[in-house]
Amino acid sequence: MSSNNPFARLPEVPSFTVTSTTVTDGAAWPAEQMSGLFGVPGGKDISPQLSWSGAPDGTKSYAVTVYDPDAPTGSGFWHWAVADIPATVTQLSEGAGDETGSGLPDGVFQLPNDARAARFIGAAPPAGHGLHRYFVVVHALDVENIGVPAEGTPAYLGFTIASHILGRAVLTATAEIPA
Repeated sequence: MSSNNPFARLPEVPSFTVTSTTVTDGAAWPAEQMSGLFGVPGGKDISPQLSWSGAPDGTKSYAVTVYDPDAPTGSGFWHWAVADIPATVTQLSEGAGDETGSGLPDGVFQLPNDARAARFIGAAPPAGHGLHRYFVVVHALDVENIGVPAEGTPAYLGFTIASHILGRAVLTATAEIPA
């Protein structure tokens, strides 16, 4: 497993809490959150349920990202990026990140992930590559609208939110496919 820390070069901010009925922090993704689109048997590419609480005062919106820094790409792999979640929203239902985003609140949008699909794409580490970490992050922001275009990339979202993050809630899931 790589020791890549995806937060090493980002501003330090207070943490708050994110939980999930889908996956426990530090545990493996269930089959439903693996990628059938990338050929993982039993994978269904269903976004996880997320609930968060304790965001800092002044939070005006949230962004949610799912990132695998251990992907063999040199730049990791962005699985999901959601922007402009109103501050009044403190949960996303399982499956909210489907190809239509039908489970997302009005005005919220998904950016294309590294597979260039504006949806959640499940875990699909290469067979025999070892354990991968998937950082599920809720970013509390000091603006209502981050101003990133819907066709932007998750990396561009990350660059843009860096100076607006008031707090960060992190849950880490894992996945490994034997050789």
